Amino acid sequence: MSFEVFISYSHKDKALRDELAKHLINLKRQGFISDWFDGEISPGTEWEKQILEHLNTAQIILLLISVDFMASDFCYDIEMQQAIARHDKNQARVIPIILRPIDWEGAPFAKLKVLPTDAQPVSKWPSHDDAFEDVVKGIWQAIRDLNRSIPPNP
Repeated sequence: MSFEVFISYSHKDKALRDELAKHLINLKRQGFISDWFDGEISPGTEWEKQILEHLNTAQIILLLISVDFMASDFCYDIEMQQAIARHDKNQARVIPIILRPIDWEGAPFAKLKVLPTDAQPVSKWPSHDDAFEDVVKGIWQAIRDLNRSIPPNP
């Protein structure tokens, strides 16, 4: 079973989103996920409609949290709120990923277990590779939770 993964992020965090996409490649090549982000919207199409369509069909939603994400009205008020609503209805698994230090206490996603481990922002790890390896391990765990037929050590 392949899971559609929606990646919600601020465009100011594009470089970190690109790094995460590279770290997800093993999951993609094994057919466990297909990921989507707004950079895949074709010219001439209605961008908001495309985003909401993918947001409403994804089984896993990654929220890439940073100060820019929290400051973005579209990321915070539309994408994150819709993601949390789907999570609350058990329609999607929402995984917040803390990219850079930010006060997120009391945010709608604060009730969820965040990645990387101990909510240490990606930017504070010895290397981004170490942080994203930890993030991907957490995503593997979520995939196994959602599909019990996947062996524990892929």
